[in-house]
Amino acid sequence: MPRRTATMLASTLVLIALLCAGVLIRVPYAEMSPGPTVNTLGEHDGEPVLQIAGRKTYPTDGHLNMTTVRVTSADYRMNLVEAVYGWLAHDDKVVPHDTLYPDGKTEEQSTQENAEEFSQSQESAKVAALEALHIPVRSWVIVSTVVKGSPAEGKLHAGDVIKAVDGTAVKEPGDVAKLVTRHKPGQDVVFTIVPAKEQAAAEKANRTATTTQKVTITTAKSDDSGARRAVVGISAGTDHTFPFSIDIKLADVGGPSAGLMFALGIYDKLTPGSLTGGAFVAGTGTIDDDGKVGPIGGIEMKTVGARSKGARYFLTPADNCAAAAKDTPGGLRLVKVSTIDDALDALKDIRSGDTDALPKCTTKG
Repeated sequence: MPRRTATMLASTLVLIALLCAGVLIRVPYAEMSPGPTVNTLGEHDGEPVLQIAGRKTYPTDGHLNMTTVRVTSADYRMNLVEAVYGWLAHDDKVVPHDTLYPDGKTEEQSTQENAEEFSQSQESAKVAALEALHIPVRSWVIVSTVVKGSPAEGKLHAGDVIKAVDGTAVKEPGDVAKLVTRHKPGQDVVFTIVPAKEQAAAEKANRTATTTQKVTITTAKSDDSGARRAVVGISAGTDHTFPFSIDIKLADVGGPSAGLMFALGIYDKLTPGSLTGGAFVAGTGTIDDDGKVGPIGGIEMKTVGARSKGARYFLTPADNCAAAAKDTPGGLRLVKVSTIDDALDALKDIRSGDTDALPKCTTKG
């Protein structure tokens, strides 16, 4: 066999061996890529994304698209070839597996957490939109979760309304922990609550719940890192009663990052005229009850996904601006926002054509 032929054959065999090894070798990485984008003003799977009843709504046009990121599952282990391809691909991003699934989180745990965050983001979007419209929303502090095996198990239940702790009125979820940690572990703390069933019955009858109970719980010592403190084993949250029905119909989506776009969609449907002026606007960002917009993950994937669907403007959380500005898809204008009011002002500029006034994202923020 000629030397040149032998060399080529040997090189080919080595290459095949390397490719086979690359396919077989598993690496601790996961992949992110642009996911679906959905117009909150439109329909998804044949029904309106936003469904409002009991209040006058108005026609809308244009787009207010929420954006998503696809990620490989917690159980999937990439091989070396896939990782290298992902590193080279412009629209994909390969990250350490623990970045997406820290502390060995399972697929089921991640899905449950994302569903809870998505549900909470919908509630906050509703509150933020109605607050921006000066429509009153009734709110109260509730027991969100009870830790199994904790002092509160069997005494407090998810959905119980926390009126006071040791006789001190509770106004915010953070008040509960502050009042409990005034105690030393082993001391009693007294919760004044409206039981979840009574609260549900009152809401159904459109009345204010008046039946309260006092529940005494002996605190335990915290077992997390840091200074030991008194705990009872609950997390507190906020629940709301809205003056009319607002339903968000969007399945197979998780996480809190659609909050801003849901809030803007609700606002648009409840106000006359077009919020976008017919423009294709996409965006992302968490939102809290006060309308503050927070950062999200995968911003580079979301801008790519939005532009590929036709978006011209992208509402970008201020804390994501620097990352988004480093590699902005051509034809997409990043608009920096920190609150729902910022977003509403930006949309006003877009529909009026005064785009020079739009707050810009730069690589510095």
